[in-house]
Amino acid sequence: MPHNYVSAYGANSITTSTVTVTAAAYAGQKLILDRAAGIVVTLPAATGSGNSYEFLVVTSVTSNSYKIQVANSTDVMVGTAILFADGGDTVVGFATASTSDTLTMDGSTQGGLLGARVVVTDAKSGVWHVTYVSDASSTEASPFSAAV
Repeated sequence: MPHNYVSAYGANSITTSTVTVTAAAYAGQKLILDRAAGIVVTLPAATGSGNSYEFLVVTSVTSNSYKIQVANSTDVMVGTAILFADGGDTVVGFATASTSDTLTMDGSTQGGLLGARVVVTDAKSGVWHVTYVSDASSTEASPFSAAV
């Protein structure tokens, strides 16, 4: 029997093109990314609250991308991404740069395929900790950038 995260865990299925995450509405919950045309997710400002948000990809992105970005030009992301390469039994890892503020899942080289998982935690004022695991295709590329 398939698992239904929405009913089992009170997760939120996101099917709109954009969503602004707030602690009141989403802290500690699973957010289900379910839109083949991609979704832009904006996190709240990092304050050191310790709040975590878990994103699960249940629909591979086929156009545009899934993006998770910080709320302002001063917050950054720290952490890593593990992408499963499509050739052989290999994985490719990427670390954030000191200016990273956006995680992009393009449905190919940067992951964002069915089963991808992202956990972001408000670690301290101005800093989001991110852990990302996904399957990828083609020549894997870093999903981290400075785009906000």
